[in-house]
Amino acid sequence: MEKHITKTLKVIVALLLSQIIAACSNNHLPSATLHSSNTTDIGSYKYLIGAGDVLNIFVWRNPEVSGSFVVRPDGMITTSLVEDIAVAGKTPTELARSIEEILGTYLRDPIVTVTVNQFVGPFSEQIRVIGEAAEPQAINYTQHMTLLDVMIRVGGLTEFADGDDAVLVRIENGVQKQYDILIDELLKDGEISANVDMLPGDIIIIPEAWF
Repeated sequence: MEKHITKTLKVIVALLLSQIIAACSNNHLPSATLHSSNTTDIGSYKYLIGAGDVLNIFVWRNPEVSGSFVVRPDGMITTSLVEDIAVAGKTPTELARSIEEILGTYLRDPIVTVTVNQFVGPFSEQIRVIGEAAEPQAINYTQHMTLLDVMIRVGGLTEFADGDDAVLVRIENGVQKQYDILIDELLKDGEISANVDMLPGDIIIIPEAWF
């Protein structure tokens, strides 16, 4: 009788666990939205303004509306004349023309210059290195940046890294693609042909070696 009860309890527990597992398996969030960079090749790169950037906006002959502005997390700035101006995702030149159009409502023929004093940029423009890098981090892209430049920035590999099994994830035409990269060959063997061009938005994933 006791064995029968124990067996019944085991069956009940197993059924409950299967229901919990099934419920958990159907409780996944959708994958993150893909945000591709505007830069499709190394020759077309232009810096895009992002949240956290510090902008210096100069309006010729109108110092009262000129000044330094921090881009808010929502990609906006607030000026003395206009509360919300969308700035994220624009080049400094594009933003200058946009502000001239907005200020044209209040000023006669405004001439605007925009410069960036502190660079952060949109996430879609940053290079992210995760896994067995010495210092995994997000890096602001710099024109003509290569894999070697990125690895120097993150301090190389850890002793447990399998650099030649690393992958580079890149969004091309709205599709996420993976490419094999040979970081061990580049850093340890000095195989310069393993160096590749980086683009804004690239993600480098470095796995741990099995043994």
